Amino acid sequence: MRKSLRWALSLSVLIGTVGSTGTATAVDTETGSATVVDSQSTSTDIKDRILAIPGMSLIEEKPYAGYRYFVLEYVQPIDHHRPWAGTFKQRLSLLHKDTSRPTVFRTSGYGLSTTPSRTEPTRIIDGNQVSMEYRFFTPSRPQPADWSKLDIWQAASDQHRIYTALKKIYGKNWLSTGGSKGGMTATYYERFFPRDMDGVVAYVAPNDVVNKEDSAYDRFFETVGTKDCRDRLNNMQREALVRREPLEKKFQAWAESEGATFNTLGSLDKAYEAVVLDFVWGFWQYYGQDVCDQIPDAATASDDTVYETIDAYSGWSAYSDQGLEYYTPYYYQAATELGSPTIKQPHLAGLSRYGYQPASSFVPREIPMKFKPQVMRDVDDWVRKNANQMLFVYGGNDPWGSEKFRLGKGARDSYVYTAPGANHGANVAGLVDAERENATARILAWAGVPAPAVQAAQPLARFDSRLDAVVDEDTTREHGLRP
Repeated sequence: MRKSLRWALSLSVLIGTVGSTGTATAVDTETGSATVVDSQSTSTDIKDRILAIPGMSLIEEKPYAGYRYFVLEYVQPIDHHRPWAGTFKQRLSLLHKDTSRPTVFRTSGYGLSTTPSRTEPTRIIDGNQVSMEYRFFTPSRPQPADWSKLDIWQAASDQHRIYTALKKIYGKNWLSTGGSKGGMTATYYERFFPRDMDGVVAYVAPNDVVNKEDSAYDRFFETVGTKDCRDRLNNMQREALVRREPLEKKFQAWAESEGATFNTLGSLDKAYEAVVLDFVWGFWQYYGQDVCDQIPDAATASDDTVYETIDAYSGWSAYSDQGLEYYTPYYYQAATELGSPTIKQPHLAGLSRYGYQPASSFVPREIPMKFKPQVMRDVDDWVRKNANQMLFVYGGNDPWGSEKFRLGKGARDSYVYTAPGANHGANVAGLVDAERENATARILAWAGVPAPAVQAAQPLARFDSRLDAVVDEDTTREHGLRP
């Protein structure tokens, strides 16, 4: 294993429960293997063993063939620097296969889907999967909410405590993973707790090292796809601003019918333009060259067609108060630590009134914010010098891949791969053959599976059309410029 030492749990007594932390040995009736369990429970049922963890409680159990699936709550400190100063309950889910299998720790960086699903690394290693809801996404939000306690170190500490608690039951190797903001989260977790995981698989993770320097995005939009496709998209976007007056009337009518308001951003006009400015980005993030011919000709399109096309790829509700509310934790982090992209879009010159608005514009004014430019620089520097058993996967046609994580001379057994033509859903399966085989083999090796399986470099579990469907807590909602 990569890490022979494991960091001790930051609290000698887990929050919410005071009791013995001794251990006992029990036999798992599902596997027949001996396993160390908490002394509070010597039950052989996996649910009992999980719920014997101090601070852990069950929300529900859902059946799924070949697995047991639990939705759980875990008591966490609001502030890991001051664990005695209040707690909140954080949701997580557990897709249990077998305690003799390795485990994948996944987070989207957003909320938690309670539908059983399996990430690509979980399928590759045929393992268990723990999924964590990111702090401050409801309902995993402290009350009252002290937003200064939402940062990448606090979130990594949440993950560390969950891992430390469950490692007593799931004793084999662990890998962390996530896509987009989840890929960023997996990387930040590794930066702060490098002894926890045996490998990291970070998908389409943006790396905005210098927030004010975004020329890489401009270069991307100048070259992505074919010129005909770029022109088609740009013309439709421009037409939506040329026809601002009649289309805003449609937007206003929609807002009134839905009860949508725009207090956070300041006006319906600002929200209208923000959605339009996301159109080209949203197309390349979620779709691609293969559907470009479905974009209508802007010059001959009716007002209804222009309005509906923008809605399909950007989502008119994205910047209403109601559309923003769920994403407040993301925009807060973008405005204080993560950074956010700004692109020039010269084809909109003379038509755009506001340009790309900063992330702070999408956070309620009563929440204080101050940007800390050193945070992403620290993570980037650490990855370059210390990455060990880390895999970064990007999509060749995904705008978020314009600013990637990169490896320096200090990196060991780590890789950055790009899937040709892929969008924000890029994965290992979409890599070119040699890279796909190597990535699969490394994931298997990091998970500690037997050598013959590593050499075969094939996923150990069969594809399940229900379990392996993409479940993304971000993209299942209306679009907006979010990783």
